Amino acid sequence: MLQQGITRFRLPILLGVHTVVFAVSLWAAFVVRFDLMVPASQLETLRTMLVPVVLTKLAVFGAFRLYGGWWRYVALNDLLRMATAAAAATVLLATGIFLLQVSGIPRSILLIDLVLTVALLSFIRVTIRLVRERVLEPAGDSRGPTVQTLIAGTGPTAEALLRELARHPRHGYVPVGLLDQSARNVGTSVSGVRIVGGLEDLPDAVRTTGAEQVLIALEEGSGELVRRIVALCASADVRYRVLPTTEALLNGQVSISQLREVNLQDLLGRPPVRLDNEPIARMITGRTVLVTGAGGSIGSELCRQVARFGPAELVLLEQAENPVFHLERELVQTFPDITLVPVIADVYDAPRMERVFARHRPSIVLHAAAHKHVPLMERNPGEAIKNNIIGTLNVIRASQTAEAEVCVLISTDKAVRPTSVMGASKRVSEMLMQSLAPRSTTRLTAVRFGNVLGSNGSVIPIFTEQIRNGGPVTVTHPDMRRYFMTIPEASQLVLQAASLSQGGEIYVLDMGEPVHIVDVARDLIRLSGLEPDVDIPITFTGIRPGEKLFEELATEGEETERTAHDRIFRSVIAPPDADVLLTAADRLHGLSATDAPASHVRKGIFDLLNALEEGSSVREVQNVADNIIRFPPDSPPQVDVHTSAPDDPSSAPAPAPADGARASGVRGG
Repeated sequence: MLQQGITRFRLPILLGVHTVVFAVSLWAAFVVRFDLMVPASQLETLRTMLVPVVLTKLAVFGAFRLYGGWWRYVALNDLLRMATAAAAATVLLATGIFLLQVSGIPRSILLIDLVLTVALLSFIRVTIRLVRERVLEPAGDSRGPTVQTLIAGTGPTAEALLRELARHPRHGYVPVGLLDQSARNVGTSVSGVRIVGGLEDLPDAVRTTGAEQVLIALEEGSGELVRRIVALCASADVRYRVLPTTEALLNGQVSISQLREVNLQDLLGRPPVRLDNEPIARMITGRTVLVTGAGGSIGSELCRQVARFGPAELVLLEQAENPVFHLERELVQTFPDITLVPVIADVYDAPRMERVFARHRPSIVLHAAAHKHVPLMERNPGEAIKNNIIGTLNVIRASQTAEAEVCVLISTDKAVRPTSVMGASKRVSEMLMQSLAPRSTTRLTAVRFGNVLGSNGSVIPIFTEQIRNGGPVTVTHPDMRRYFMTIPEASQLVLQAASLSQGGEIYVLDMGEPVHIVDVARDLIRLSGLEPDVDIPITFTGIRPGEKLFEELATEGEETERTAHDRIFRSVIAPPDADVLLTAADRLHGLSATDAPASHVRKGIFDLLNALEEGSSVREVQNVADNIIRFPPDSPPQVDVHTSAPDDPSSAPAPAPADGARASGVRGG
């Protein structure tokens, strides 16, 4: 009850404590300045100064956001911020005294007051933390069964983890040694725990210390380094867990609860994304944001990332009801102050798009709705045209009508020199964004990146299921390589790219180094405690229709330029003429509505795309389209099978287009 009461009235309590400290420090400054004998005239000066000084300091400390955290978690960074705020308040007060030409105040008073303010607040904060860590928490912790623990790492993350282990003995982790990445500091200690060797000495250290478990606590270690540690742990037959450095950095503290099993993301070793939050906040805070495909892997994570920046309204536009139902429930719990509007709608339905956009008037549109599965789109190319091309055109037009500030298309590396229907349809979507940008007041932008770890229907969940079922794990080709990025990482960089947009760009995200898919399969098998090709076989099934061995983020003739963010590049490629492109999109839409065989529709998409890439005129594009639509009369008509993608529970075909500008929409990612 006491804890709940303190939590409820935290801000008034903090303001009250600061008020008392500021008043006491000013009084003590006079006492120190006049050697404990303050003259009566100076007591009057003290009374005159007290209220302005206290109010100024309260305002400045509030501007530095020093009332938002609990003092029990105080760290050196918090003390530095507090000292900076106190110095800023002192400078402000001194400036005011000078400008108002106030006389009779000794010049040293403000300096003594500054020192005393920092000293008193630091003493209070450190005392609260020490009492909590050394008295209250250990008293409530009874040590359970112990686990002799070796820690891989000696940096700030490892040091913070040692403090946490000391504070919570009930978890039973007993540090028996540290392993240093460079091995230069062997023999020294960190927080009383001896560094017993380098990382390569792990097997020997396990034997000599009797360690039963290894905790990996590195500073932004590479995937190769984590993979090496995991291999050493396996050779030493010892359990291992990891403390995610990205989470520790974002949360500003390290907690035992963050310890978890090593996963594939750790082995890939992507460095954490460094966001420039200020332009993103200016773009989103207090605005209406609409996300299409909000129920998909990328779409839902975009919604989570957007919600962090406090939009006035977040519109979750989704064709499938179940994913958006669960997403809304999650966001309501996490961000209760944000207005959430779930909208069940198809980007294929142009009139519906116009009504939704007109009603909510979004400032920012993030277009993640897309058909993404390559083999399915090879069998259903008409659906790729409707959703990925005409659906994008509908979203662009609705954004323009609603006077949105920016509309961002989520694209893919498969749009680069595409060999699949899915990639070709996304390339045409990119062209639409670029070509229509000069005649649009809405900034139209595309963001291109590769595979995301763990997205619906991607290889990671498929491999995991195959391993759970005892194998085999199926890989298409031993040389198959792909770029990988985590879902939060991709979503954060999409928002950063949107904040950079001036209109007409194709942004390309830095995906790091491509990874062999067979290596991903082997890593997942090992992380499951099994041995590839021994416990779980790996079989090669052959490249599927539309697939490439290696995806690219830019073509050879497509230059990229650096932007203000080191992980985002701008593709330099001239778009086709807008009228030519709209003619091609219209003809493709007409082709998607025919009973032409899938092979014929596929050929039509690539013929028109080649014509666009070659800079053909409207008449030339019309001639190409006319030749495509006249498919041989003796060809057996083939109606597209409306087979849903794994992350799309809906299998109903879209209604026939009424106005030549409708396309079926499902969530992307």
